Amino acid sequence: MSKQAKELAEELLSLAGITINGNQPWDIRVKDERLYDRVFREGTLGFGEAYMDNWWNVEKLDEFFYRIFMANIDKEIRGNWSVLWLALKSRIFNQQSKKRSGIVGEKHYDTGNDLFSKMLGETRAYSCGYWVEADNLQDAQKAKFDLICRKLGLQPGMHILDIGCGWGTFLKYAVENYGVSGIGVTISKEQAKFAQDLCKGLPIEIRIQDYREVKDKFDRIVSIGMMEHVGYKNYKIYLKTASACLKDDGMFLLHTIGSNKSEKATDPWIEKYIFPNSHLPSIKQIAENLEGNFIMEDWHNFGPDYDKTLMAWYENFEKFWPELKGNYDERFYRMWKFYLLSCAGLFRARRIQLWQIVLSKNGVDGGWKTVR
Repeated sequence: MSKQAKELAEELLSLAGITINGNQPWDIRVKDERLYDRVFREGTLGFGEAYMDNWWNVEKLDEFFYRIFMANIDKEIRGNWSVLWLALKSRIFNQQSKKRSGIVGEKHYDTGNDLFSKMLGETRAYSCGYWVEADNLQDAQKAKFDLICRKLGLQPGMHILDIGCGWGTFLKYAVENYGVSGIGVTISKEQAKFAQDLCKGLPIEIRIQDYREVKDKFDRIVSIGMMEHVGYKNYKIYLKTASACLKDDGMFLLHTIGSNKSEKATDPWIEKYIFPNSHLPSIKQIAENLEGNFIMEDWHNFGPDYDKTLMAWYENFEKFWPELKGNYDERFYRMWKFYLLSCAGLFRARRIQLWQIVLSKNGVDGGWKTVR
């Protein structure tokens, strides 16, 4: 272990009020002194992998990351080769091409229906809930579903498209509560199988299909937590495809996590273990690709609600781990915990956001009426 690396780590962590082997619940407990050299050599990838390897621990991991991000400590550790290579790859190659688009479905969304069923609860909504009037996860997710339906002005008889439909629960809600019919597309075989069973007997078609292959026409389109997998090289075709599939008087609601900065690469640990080929769009990246495709009617940010959602998912994950652990090992447990709680810290520190954007093709006649 390099003495210099440990001293630098102590100095940086002190900026966030974090003490190595201290007594506060957000203090880091180092179990392997090789951690310091590993972090400065490998950056966030090495830090996350070291947690998976049980080299360090924190009682309140979400609070640890909140403090890290509020103090901008992560920005002090730049320039490692893994970050530079990832950024270079994203500039040269289209990581979200049609050929590669199925990777995230296989690696993440096909992880196991047992895991997602327990973690997400009854609604199986794997996106931010709407907590304005809710005090539990189920109500927050149903409130989010209803918010989307109201923003789109769904009416009986409308035909809608759900791009990245997940387990089909939004479509089922919209059909049963607003009298519409719909098509959902996903690249996950496990999601599609579950959604087809869930929506059996309803006017819903679930397809395993890349969004670029959809050619039908719709009254309304929704995309919930899908744009994060599109990639900045494909934003134009993504929005152009949605526009082409929408009737002239139609509307499109885009629900996505967003970044405060225009980046071209994602975090190396998230890229490797959680969401391969993912990318969080910025306001600039979305706006410049809307030109020629849509008119922006409304932009709603409720990012802090994602902190609550992630903590609720984590509580479910912990609660049901005794039932799940027969199918997953301890390293997976630490990986998933790191994923959920580090993301909660990011949203709590307002480093990333959650946007719902209402779009029309030609402008809503008389103006769109604000819905919250």
